[in-house]
Amino acid sequence: MGRDEQGPADKTRALRALAIAGAVTALAGASPAAHAEKAITGDDQPQSRILSGAGATTDDAPWVVALTDRYGNQFCGGTLIRAGEVVTAAHCAHDPLTGVERSPEDVRVIAGRTDLRSSQGTEAEVDDVWVHPRYEDFTTGDDLAVLELSAPLPQRPLPVVAPGETAPYEPGSMARVYGWGRTSENGPNSDSLRSVEVPVAADDACRSAYPDYDPRSMFCAGYPEGGRDACAGDSGGPIVAGGRLIGVVSYGTGCGRPGTPGVYTRLSNYPL
Repeated sequence: MGRDEQGPADKTRALRALAIAGAVTALAGASPAAHAEKAITGDDQPQSRILSGAGATTDDAPWVVALTDRYGNQFCGGTLIRAGEVVTAAHCAHDPLTGVERSPEDVRVIAGRTDLRSSQGTEAEVDDVWVHPRYEDFTTGDDLAVLELSAPLPQRPLPVVAPGETAPYEPGSMARVYGWGRTSENGPNSDSLRSVEVPVAADDACRSAYPDYDPRSMFCAGYPEGGRDACAGDSGGPIVAGGRLIGVVSYGTGCGRPGTPGVYTRLSNYPL
């Protein structure tokens, strides 16, 4: 799920240069099509994906947004980082069945709508979709995309972690994940926004669960015993600590299983 050139030319060039120089790690697999197969068919395969969480509201988290297709079907989340820009996962910018990049016309951004069955909040169209140029698959890294909106949203954006910062990723640090995804591994998506607090996991714990884990562009969060996690449908959504966006929901094996924490894109690696 990606974005072509967008916004001011100098900003785009700078972002592209930084992205090309950045580490290569992703949420969606060697190819979007391969990712789709893993997510849909393999219970023990890594999947893009709030389990055992609680209700949340867009009054408290105005920057969290839902991504829908042109028919109103919610498929991912995202975070408003500027009035006209939303950060999400690269795999969210690809059709899960065909692996083809979604066109901007096929994506809608919904902000300020706690319950997706309501007409609350604001809907925005997407002008452009930029995908990290080295993204190949969510399990290899760089699972990052930015949506350029056709008009600014009135909701308050969320500040992003500073480039190179390490403190938010210390093992045991608490962070909160938001989304409209599944509330159980095989259950339906939630109509209402939910959130869950999870501890950042040590790199060794993540590497033992995911052999392709790359700490330069990823981090893990979750309890060793499982039980609380992001789940399918939460992909692209925010994980927040200290009032800042520190990561993007990327992938995991199942939802809330012991010994398999969720994997997130490490945003300190990508100056936004």
